[in-house]
Amino acid sequence: MRRIFHELLTLREALERALSEISPLGTEEVSLENALGRALASDIYAEIDSPPFDRSLVDGYAVRAEDTYRADEDNPVELRLVGRINVGEKPRVFISEGECAEIATGAPIPRGANAVVMLEYTSRSGDSVRIFRAVRPGENIAQAGSDISAGDLVLRRGRILTAKGIAALAALGCSKLRVYRKPRIAVFSIGRELVRPGQSLELGKVYDVNSYSILGMLRELGLSAEFGGILPDDEEAITKKLEEALQENDVVITSGGTSAGLEDLTYRAFEKLGRIIVHGVRVKPGKPTIIAATRDGKLLIGLPGFPLSAMMIFTSLVKPILMRLMGADAEEPETIQAESALRLTIGGRTHLIPVHLVATPRGLRAYPILGDSGSASALLEADGFMEIPGEKQLLDEGEIVEVKLFRGFRPASAVIIGSHCPALDMLIDAAGLRNVKLINVGSLGGWLALKRGEADVVGTHLLDEETMTYNVHMPRRLGLEDEVEIYGGYIREIGFITAPGNPKNIRSFEDLLRPDIIFVNRVPGSGIRTFTDLQLKRIGVADPERRIKGYTYQVRTHTAVAAAVSQGRADVGVAIGYVAEIYGLEFIYLADERFDLAVRRDRLYKESVKAILGALRSRGFAEKLSRLPHYRVAEETGQRIYP
Repeated sequence: MRRIFHELLTLREALERALSEISPLGTEEVSLENALGRALASDIYAEIDSPPFDRSLVDGYAVRAEDTYRADEDNPVELRLVGRINVGEKPRVFISEGECAEIATGAPIPRGANAVVMLEYTSRSGDSVRIFRAVRPGENIAQAGSDISAGDLVLRRGRILTAKGIAALAALGCSKLRVYRKPRIAVFSIGRELVRPGQSLELGKVYDVNSYSILGMLRELGLSAEFGGILPDDEEAITKKLEEALQENDVVITSGGTSAGLEDLTYRAFEKLGRIIVHGVRVKPGKPTIIAATRDGKLLIGLPGFPLSAMMIFTSLVKPILMRLMGADAEEPETIQAESALRLTIGGRTHLIPVHLVATPRGLRAYPILGDSGSASALLEADGFMEIPGEKQLLDEGEIVEVKLFRGFRPASAVIIGSHCPALDMLIDAAGLRNVKLINVGSLGGWLALKRGEADVVGTHLLDEETMTYNVHMPRRLGLEDEVEIYGGYIREIGFITAPGNPKNIRSFEDLLRPDIIFVNRVPGSGIRTFTDLQLKRIGVADPERRIKGYTYQVRTHTAVAAAVSQGRADVGVAIGYVAEIYGLEFIYLADERFDLAVRRDRLYKESVKAILGALRSRGFAEKLSRLPHYRVAEETGQRIYP
């Protein structure tokens, strides 16, 4: 009996209906060496800094940078050698004025030193070392936490682990991980016309392409599958084989035999084995797609027989379904924007049009591959495909289109550049975003990136000395008055970080002038550095490099400040109170600071940016923030405060 498609769904409707039927298949613990390709079942936070201590990037001599400022080839500076630090050894020397220590690549930086001079710019005679090149504070040093800071969210749940991810986790000491179980999958091809490659072709026969392409796309997702063979156009035989496969597998994927023809029998077998949830999609090609669910939650997926059609439906529909089962984020297919190279008349139902992507001086151009969905050359040449909605009658030349990639890259959904803050990870999570690039370069660095168009959003806490307000002075200072909006963020408590019990009784900035105190500073351009310099100026310290030991010891992150204090390389630093909690250190409150978000106006259209600003205003984010020590929402949190 001929079966007619009674309900044609859009691709999105079909996907939403399928996703509503499934959930991840449970979790298991695996060793790090067996975690490749697995989806994390929980967020991974760093328990240590990476690197865990300040270490030398070169062979040379650990020095005080200020002792080398006058050094050059003609006028070398002579320093007294006081020892050597090897890799894997705890430094046993202290570097005072006029002193240095020989140091190996990867060895810890000794107390008192804030730079390393490369060996080739030195000469040694006994206990005397001549320096022929000046170095700046921090030069040739990898600072604690400069890669990953303790307490940072390293990998989110749902992230599929690559070799790079595993390497990062190994550097943090992780040995076992909780991951989602992979689905077991069986693949069949259906049709009497199919033969395996390598056999001779008779008239009316074609080689089975889909089993190879489907198995290949599954492997690209990190999934393995068993090929069950080519099934004949026989309802009983199809039903029996699929029923056997369901006993051992979570998903069974077929191709061919899914349309409304008299001999297309896949839907009949699916009906016997489960409940049909999708039978027909309003798309060309790919209309005869079918999905069924069994009583015990297993899936039957029937793809069209034409290879290109099957690949495009796999990319748009099957991949996000399998990602959900894997516990990974059910993402849209990888996309990239391009200009249409041709004018096309379309309409009726959604069209999937394979394209070449060609780079031109104006950017990427998408050249449609016009032919049938069984084209072998299209399989070979297509970079991806355009999805043109059915209500659109005409696609004009030069019109911007989105191309769903068969392979390639996907840009970050949002780029956030600026100050380091652990609450930003909470905000991204509250926004429901996964593919976000978060770069910590300090508040000023973030503003400059915003001006250059590199950042969508900047995390900033820069204090204006004249008005004693945060952040709203920056658009005028950088000439961005008409290009940026600022949204109220949250309050962070900042203060002195000292050893437990504050053994040196540090209470004020005047204490930093004491000869027994070594300070750890933040880098210029950071909000904390701006605050610190302003407080020093208020107490009349005009030359802090000379008067404060460690003022030139500059680190990029809050946790690097805490690490320096915890490891005894400094007595005190200024940072957010949260890092004192992580390291078990003393926190002496100094002030509240505002951490706001600046957004380029030409990025406000992006869904990811909208999601971030929406999350900033949400109760869920406020509740998450309230659980973070020394943080709280502000009266203007989530509101536009500039202009």
